[in-house]
Amino acid sequence: MGTTTGPRSRQARRNASAMRMVGALLAVFRTAAGYTQRSLGEVFVIGEETIASIEQGRRRLKLDLAEQLDEFLDTKGALVAALKHMPEIDLVPQWAEEFLDREREAIAISSYENQVLPGLLQTDAYAEAVFRSRVPVYDEDEIARLVAGRTQRREILHGRAAPMTGFVIWEPVVRAPIGGREVWAEQLRHLRACSELPGLMLQVLPLERSTHASLDGPFVLLETPEHQRLAYTESHRGSQLIADQDEVAILAQKCAMLRSQALTPEDTRDLLDRLLGEQ
Repeated sequence: MGTTTGPRSRQARRNASAMRMVGALLAVFRTAAGYTQRSLGEVFVIGEETIASIEQGRRRLKLDLAEQLDEFLDTKGALVAALKHMPEIDLVPQWAEEFLDREREAIAISSYENQVLPGLLQTDAYAEAVFRSRVPVYDEDEIARLVAGRTQRREILHGRAAPMTGFVIWEPVVRAPIGGREVWAEQLRHLRACSELPGLMLQVLPLERSTHASLDGPFVLLETPEHQRLAYTESHRGSQLIADQDEVAILAQKCAMLRSQALTPEDTRDLLDRLLGEQ
C-alpha cells in the first residue's frame, strides 16, 4: 500500500545507523548482565527473535521497553537517553511507522490493491508521480524524501532472506498510465521482472469480474518471524495495524478468495506481455 500522508500527521523516522548503535548498546548491556537473547526475551515475554531484531537494528527499541530494560539491567537510563537523542531522518507518517517496521522483518506479505500499485512494486518514477498527485501538494524536498523511502522499501524483495510475497492487483490499476506513457511502460517492465522473482506471486484481478471478495478496499497481511499474523488497512482518514486474530482471519479469507478469482501468475505475465507489446 502507499502509506503516504501529509506533514500534519507525521513524525521523524529514526536513523537506521543509530538504531543499530542502540541495538549494539543493548547487546553489550545484556551480555554484561549474563543474559542470552533468549533468556532476556523470556523475562519480558517478547521472544528471542524480538531481542535479536532490536540488537541488529532491524526493529526499533520502543521507549517503554527501553525504560524497563534500563531498570532490569541497571544501566542508569542509558538506553532511554540513547533513544531520545537518536538523529532524525526520513519523515514518515506516525500511523505507518509500526507497519513499516513489521513489513521490513516479515517472513510473508500478502496484499490486495485497487488504487495504486503496491509500494513494494513501484519504480521511482511511478512513486514520484503518485506523490505528486497528492492534494494538498508536497514540496520538492518532501517528494524526494518519500521516493527515497519507497526505494528503500523495495529492497525487502531482493534481500538474501526475502519474504514470501503475494500481490493481487485490480486490472485498472495495472492499466492506468500514472505519470504518463513512458513512466507507465517502465513500470510495466518492472512488474514483469518482479513477477519472475523467486517466492513472489503476482496476480491481476480482471476488470470483467462482476464481483469479487474485497469491494471494501485494499489491505496487507503480514506474518512476523514469531508467526504472529497482522493486517494493515488505509483510508483517507488514517489507517490501522490490526492484531486481533478474528479480524485478521477475515482478511485472510478475503485474500484466499481473491487469489482464486484473479488471473493465475502465468496468465498475469501474459497480460503484462500484451500490454508491453502495445507500447
